[in-house]
Amino acid sequence: MRKLMVTMFMSLDGVVQAPGGPDEDREGGFEHGGWAVPHFDQELIKGMTEFTSRAGALLIGRRTYDIFSTTWPLAGEDDQMNTLPKYVASRTLDAVSWQNSTLLTGDVVEAVERLKQGEGGEIQVHGSGNLIQTLVRHDLVDEFHLLVFPVLIGSGKRLFGDGTIPSGLKLLDSTTSDRGVVVSRYVRAGGVEYGAMGPETGNW
Repeated sequence: MRKLMVTMFMSLDGVVQAPGGPDEDREGGFEHGGWAVPHFDQELIKGMTEFTSRAGALLIGRRTYDIFSTTWPLAGEDDQMNTLPKYVASRTLDAVSWQNSTLLTGDVVEAVERLKQGEGGEIQVHGSGNLIQTLVRHDLVDEFHLLVFPVLIGSGKRLFGDGTIPSGLKLLDSTTSDRGVVVSRYVRAGGVEYGAMGPETGNW
């Protein structure tokens, strides 16, 4: 079984929309695009490069495909993002032309389940907020790699929307960059556990 990992840039209040540029995603009149960029440094870039080097394949949605397929070919055909197998989930694209890309057909949940049953290294999902909502609703994510930036956005698309399946998570590791970005990895750890606290319970 291949592991499916979601990696996402997220503001402290949970917004994931358009972290990388003003015109990345203006849906809903979003005006805060590019909010993550001032917090990047060489340390964070190095960490992301090392993380991506673990991938056996990428799974991305249409909007992320449009952005990546325009920018990454400029890095050269031998760049890892270009050589990796890429699977694109889209209801509107008829074909994909980016090097080593495959358009998923039919039901996306069934297609991802087949990918996870196949051979190869871990499948990484970068960006692709709408696709991630589907993956989370169908309990297809094995690990979350979250980069939480020290900024409040107030509006915009959030990582965990309606339909998220309640589940427990285990923190594998967490680091903080010099510019205050908290990078954490979580894996699934069964269901949500419940309890009560207060002076009357002894949990105080």
